[in-house]
Amino acid sequence: MKKLMLYSFIGLIVLAVIAVVFLATHAPLGKSPDKLQQETYEELDNYQDGKFINVSQSETNISFSEGLSMLRESIFSSEPDREPDAELPVADIDWDTVANGEDSLTWFGHSTYLLSIDGKKLFIDPMLGSRASPVSFAGSERYSDDWLGVIDDLPTLDAVLFTHDHYDHLDYESIQALKDKVPHFFVPLGVSAHLTSWGVEPDRITELNWWDELQFEGLTLALTPSKHFSGRGLFNRNATLWGGWVVLGQQTRFYTSGDGGYDSHFKDIGEAYGPFDIALMEGGQYDERWESSHMTPEQAVQAHIDVQGETMMLVHWAAFTLAFHGWSEPAERALPEAERLDVDLITPKIGETLELGELRSYSSTQWWKE
Repeated sequence: MKKLMLYSFIGLIVLAVIAVVFLATHAPLGKSPDKLQQETYEELDNYQDGKFINVSQSETNISFSEGLSMLRESIFSSEPDREPDAELPVADIDWDTVANGEDSLTWFGHSTYLLSIDGKKLFIDPMLGSRASPVSFAGSERYSDDWLGVIDDLPTLDAVLFTHDHYDHLDYESIQALKDKVPHFFVPLGVSAHLTSWGVEPDRITELNWWDELQFEGLTLALTPSKHFSGRGLFNRNATLWGGWVVLGQQTRFYTSGDGGYDSHFKDIGEAYGPFDIALMEGGQYDERWESSHMTPEQAVQAHIDVQGETMMLVHWAAFTLAFHGWSEPAERALPEAERLDVDLITPKIGETLELGELRSYSSTQWWKE
């Protein structure tokens, strides 16, 4: 009996050592900001006790009981249509429109988009891999083929922008494929630690705090607040910042919310930078257990009104199953709410390229029902 207990104890120690080594060396997990970086954040209003916080200091942690209910639901849930019955088709990207110098937007599903504005090409949250996970054998799998092969077809990129460091937004494989093709990366505070650990030189990365604004190649870029959280490992929750992006060009005023719950910051963004010609609003992967960190589709429509958007596009859906609702439910709930509140909501297909100067004439379809 004593030998059995000893062997069990030794086994637990071995497993613990393996786990520690894995967390320290597995590249896709990334790295946390070092002490020198952390010291530069200590005087910030949105940084306390070594962690970034939300404007309203809302609690985004899931309680133990909520965690248990999620585990139970993930095993026994009978919710229909949590993912498509077959691989989703994607539209052929209109590379001629992307390259013609006019402002355009191409959606790759979820929260990944290529923005062409004033002749500049900005790739936002380029998660092109097959799984939103640090490992290749587990985690939510993309509904369509991965997009990594499209990198060879991309026009010359001017910059990549990230909203935060979660796996469905910041992808190791994508960075490895893109890092030598991108002259500059713009990220929230702390996210540079991941990129430098993956081989991106520090002088090609610019970190921003909320409301920081800069000029880049004639464009105005600003990082705006969102109500969310960050972290890629067990021990680095909120070690890096999260947010949305404003991009202002000569003809187009663009906004993407990034992930986050509904709050008063949307009105603040609208007052500071609105109106926007197009606003990409996160409204998928929601649940009452994490309502502080993700919006429902109806809240996304209201947030669009708050930021003074003209045309709205719903994002953070149609690629991965990260919640317990039907995979197409976000769009199906957003459409009637947009109609009720007289919001111009467009629903492009994955891979479709929108000409931003022609948004008013764009005709949406419920392509997920076809």
